[in-house]
Amino acid sequence: MKSVAGTLAAPFPYFGGKSLACETVWAALGDPENYVEPFAGSAAMLLGRPNVGKVETINDADGFVANFWRAVSLDAAEVARHVDWPTNEADLIARHSWLVRNAPGLLQRLEADPDYYDAKVAGWWCWGACNWIGSGWCSGTGPWQHDGEKLVDARKLPHLGNAGRGVNRKLPHLGNAGQGRTHYIYEWFGALQDRTRGVRVAVGDWQRVVTESVTVRHGLTGVFLDPPYTKGAMDYAAGGVGGELAYKVRAWCAKNGNDKRLRIVLCGHAGEHDALLQA
Repeated sequence: MKSVAGTLAAPFPYFGGKSLACETVWAALGDPENYVEPFAGSAAMLLGRPNVGKVETINDADGFVANFWRAVSLDAAEVARHVDWPTNEADLIARHSWLVRNAPGLLQRLEADPDYYDAKVAGWWCWGACNWIGSGWCSGTGPWQHDGEKLVDARKLPHLGNAGRGVNRKLPHLGNAGQGRTHYIYEWFGALQDRTRGVRVAVGDWQRVVTESVTVRHGLTGVFLDPPYTKGAMDYAAGGVGGELAYKVRAWCAKNGNDKRLRIVLCGHAGEHDALLQA
């Protein structure tokens, strides 16, 4: 339930998560009245914040991510009920297929209604993310792929060689060994609900949540930007993979970096955004 820094952790693994950088980032951002995280993912930076802000907004272009955080903030117990399931390869493949088939409708409903969420989708997605190995979870590629000549079985075993990740990881000492994993999961999700209850969750393009109406209109604003990087195969964001998207984010930072109403942290590989230091 706790990260290495002692703050609340996300219950699923996420490629590119920044939990280890929380102390450094929040030292730079301070304690702004308003906080915006346009590329939320596991929301590691939000969860690692020392204090709860007056206004907080997270966003992700991935409907599964946005739905998870909405569902947890409004009905964590129901999400936990669907998360609480043993590792089972047949269920992993079946649920992956079901989630991929339902993805288009989910995104449409999330975009149409800011209060909409699906707890079952959130729970199954989280459970699968903790069992799935490598990339491709809910990517739409499916377990069967064509190699140019024939269909091949591209299914992967779930995590069996270790204690697991996220909700499947080794349990800490809970004080009562008889309570077990179910109690631990519900307790964890209850803590997540308490933390995110007042957080606004948007789904869509990152630029929608860095306008004045979302940022400085609410006071001094901290903005944490963690887009896919220009180098490497970072495919964790549905909004784009590196390159053009990272350049657009950097351009926004260059344009708004001198605004005294904003405190901006931009993530990237070493040297990737050095041009901002000369702006």
